[in-house]
Amino acid sequence: MKMQSINVLLLIKLLTLHSLLVLSASQDFDFFYFVQQWPGSYCDTKQGCCYPSTGKPESDFGIHGLWPNRNDGSYPSNCDSSTPFDASKISDLTNQMRSDWPTLSCPSNNGLTFWGHEWDKHGTCSESVLNQHAYFATALSLKNEINLLQALERAGIQPNGQKYSISDIKSAIKGASGYTPWIECNNDSSGNSQLYQIYLCVDSSASGFIECPVFPNGSCGSSIEFPSF
Repeated sequence: MKMQSINVLLLIKLLTLHSLLVLSASQDFDFFYFVQQWPGSYCDTKQGCCYPSTGKPESDFGIHGLWPNRNDGSYPSNCDSSTPFDASKISDLTNQMRSDWPTLSCPSNNGLTFWGHEWDKHGTCSESVLNQHAYFATALSLKNEINLLQALERAGIQPNGQKYSISDIKSAIKGASGYTPWIECNNDSSGNSQLYQIYLCVDSSASGFIECPVFPNGSCGSSIEFPSF
């Protein structure tokens, strides 16, 4: 009887420790990167792309992810394997996600693999403030707050394959959003630098945009292409 009591107490301690470790990991960040990508640049590479099984996405920036990050530039990942992606929890968001968070990876698919990767790697690290449904709903809401394509087009920056100043691109986005973006470039099939992803930062409670405490590493040239899609 005594041995059974000891075993029960040990099990409780182990479960408590596991819960604390999970909670600690999920709270181990200072802000989020909210990242959107231009589909024309994703597809215009030597690797190419595949449209989702639902068809070609609209010519607009699509969500890549909402990524917990730390002020020192590091980030947590894959924080809680006990809460894997469950598509049934976001069934009411699926139609909007197909539009605003499309997958372009090959082979063609319905987006579940992409969304599952984002939740398992990044979303599980935000569970102190966002459950799975809230994680995706928050990202969709953030996209609707700032229309990146509209901001660029109003500044005369069109997705037409022409080159534009990186400073003009940043100024257009900051003018529309109030916050300084970070621009990530990739190379087209000919090796030319092009606008690929735009990063904005969100506070640790995921309640609104903030100035980025730190930017990722890497840089673009002084002028970059903005390909059509």
